[in-house]
Amino acid sequence: MLTAALYGGRSMKLRPIIASFLLLLAFALPADANGFDQYGYNRTARVFVGPASGWCLDRGAPADCLGAYSNDRLVMKWNAEWDRGKAEGWNTPPYRAYLDNEWNGNVPGGSGWTEHFKAVWIGSCGAEYELLPNGGYCIWGQFEAIFDRGMDPDHSPWTLAHASPAGYGSYP
Repeated sequence: MLTAALYGGRSMKLRPIIASFLLLLAFALPADANGFDQYGYNRTARVFVGPASGWCLDRGAPADCLGAYSNDRLVMKWNAEWDRGKAEGWNTPPYRAYLDNEWNGNVPGGSGWTEHFKAVWIGSCGAEYELLPNGGYCIWGQFEAIFDRGMDPDHSPWTLAHASPAGYGSYP
């Protein structure tokens, strides 16, 4: 977990929960269907657009499996390198993999949380949530969160990462 200083002294226990959910969501997606399905996935275009409950239903769980976050909306995009890494278990690097997630809980019945999160594969990067030299942080052991910004339900903005550069083309 990131230090209290990084969070401005606030408890941010939710960040790892959302990040872990997004990773599970990304690893659960095969890339073999055409068009959007009933849950919000377009695996050919490598995009998900829909309520977080779509992830629950797609894996056979109840629609409310994420509790207060189930009604939140999610837009997730990833590239072919992400699919390759998943298929190989991230064991034959290097990868030019990226993931982009936009979480919106400002919808009727939503949690009120928002987050825009970008991650890139960089190889072994240290401890979970360890700050990295260019302004990002290590996540999932070999990814850098190059951008992580959002807003609490009370409309307090926060930024956990804004790496320089924050664009995908600058990473291996």
